[in-house]
Amino acid sequence: MNGIVEARLRNQYITREGHVRPEDVVAWFGAVQAQEYEPAKWGLGLRMREGTINPDIEAAFEQGRILRTHVMRPTWHFVAAPDIRWLMELTGPRVQRALSHYCRRLELDPRTLARGLRIVERALGDRQYLTRPGLAERLQRGKIAVAGNRLAMMVMHAELHAVICSGPRRGKEFTYALVAERAPRARSMARDEALGELSRRYFRSHGPATIRDFAWWSGLTTADAKRGLEINRATRQDVDGRAYWSVDAATSGSPRDQLVHLLPIYDEYLIAYRDREVVPHGPSVIPAARTPITFQHALVIAGQVAGTWRISRTPRTLMVKATPLRSLKPRERRALAETVGDYQRFQGVPVKLTVA
Repeated sequence: MNGIVEARLRNQYITREGHVRPEDVVAWFGAVQAQEYEPAKWGLGLRMREGTINPDIEAAFEQGRILRTHVMRPTWHFVAAPDIRWLMELTGPRVQRALSHYCRRLELDPRTLARGLRIVERALGDRQYLTRPGLAERLQRGKIAVAGNRLAMMVMHAELHAVICSGPRRGKEFTYALVAERAPRARSMARDEALGELSRRYFRSHGPATIRDFAWWSGLTTADAKRGLEINRATRQDVDGRAYWSVDAATSGSPRDQLVHLLPIYDEYLIAYRDREVVPHGPSVIPAARTPITFQHALVIAGQVAGTWRISRTPRTLMVKATPLRSLKPRERRALAETVGDYQRFQGVPVKLTVA
């Protein structure tokens, strides 16, 4: 299993020097989960070249080089602007089918959804970026009641049809924009081409991984996963009776001699796999834990989950409290302090570390 751990760390650019631009990191992965926006930016930053800072990621988002939208399972993901259309065309139909019963419960019939889509598209035309409450107001004017979950479902419907995506932020508020204006060079692909492309990106960045892993991550079927491997002529290795697949492993970037990593909540290293024998991180990792590590910031040592960490803020300082599952060796404590130094440089504010 150690070989798989090492390969994943390398292919995810955790133990290799990564890309220069945020959009290149996102494109390498295919999509990067971004349910929690601020931690997700750190997830990109730790995979980039040394010296990358938070404003670098924020600028890519503000300029529309990376977009944030619901895609695949569905949840929020970062996607590179040129990829948003073919990704949504490939994975969106399955998500729409999965959500159809929610729409029926909310009395959002196809006719109402289509009318809402037209209202949203008109409202955002000519780069009129609107927040979610702003979209709600326009829909209300169009005689569509969108209180509560109806609004969320209406907006997601527009995202899944590749009509809208993230716009630039307004202060700390997120806005929506038209995909046609935000990503004018986004291209479509034939389904087989798109399937081959997405599976190639997943297995090169997350591999070695299983068929179940890809199906979980992408929201596509097992048959789709097998077809994607066939298209890419993927390399198979069997470990403990399970087949793991790889495609075009990472070769660029100098190795990073880094033992300890502070991975953010929903990080791809943890969230993107269904079979978890290689890096276990469910409740069994912490027998008394109420919440799986997947849903917390993870302290990772030598590729394995070794605890959690959390952030608190004072007016001038970030406080990082690490809670390891065991006593840390002196070398591990030094490596943790170095990693916190990287996090401090990324955030651009003093960071104080405490170890529970």
